Amino acid sequence: MTTSTTLGVANVRRAERDDLPAIEGLLVSAGLPTAGVAEIMRAHPADFFVAETNLAPNRIVAVAGLEVCCNTAVLRSVAVAPEWRSRGLGRELVRQIVCDAESRGIHALYLLTLTAEHYFPRLGFERIDRSSVPSEIADTVEFKLACPATAVAMKRALV
Repeated sequence: MTTSTTLGVANVRRAERDDLPAIEGLLVSAGLPTAGVAEIMRAHPADFFVAETNLAPNRIVAVAGLEVCCNTAVLRSVAVAPEWRSRGLGRELVRQIVCDAESRGIHALYLLTLTAEHYFPRLGFERIDRSSVPSEIADTVEFKLACPATAVAMKRALV
């Protein structure tokens, strides 16, 4: 998928192992946790999608990933570089993640957020009580270690 913007063009693609430093850098700059990202990228790099600009070759300007747990998954690490925000890249990456998850038979996506609880309902997520999260999700790095107990839990059922 290619998205045109006033800043140029960003191409959305599956991540590759070599993208890890750029992904971690983007997450750190966005104030998001990196715990567990390297492990997922080593084992399943294609569980992440990135947007890469052609203005600066190989510059990753957005990312979103999955942490798969049986037939559910955690949507994690959704970040867009500040100069690329409000151009639909985050929405497109989440759309790609949802399509990929559905094609794999994943029944639900969960997430934690400290800052985007008003953004994700536009993408089909609803706020839930953290205690209602299935144990396989509650045991992920994202839920156990990466995000504080004050983070808002959200869920999107998939078909």
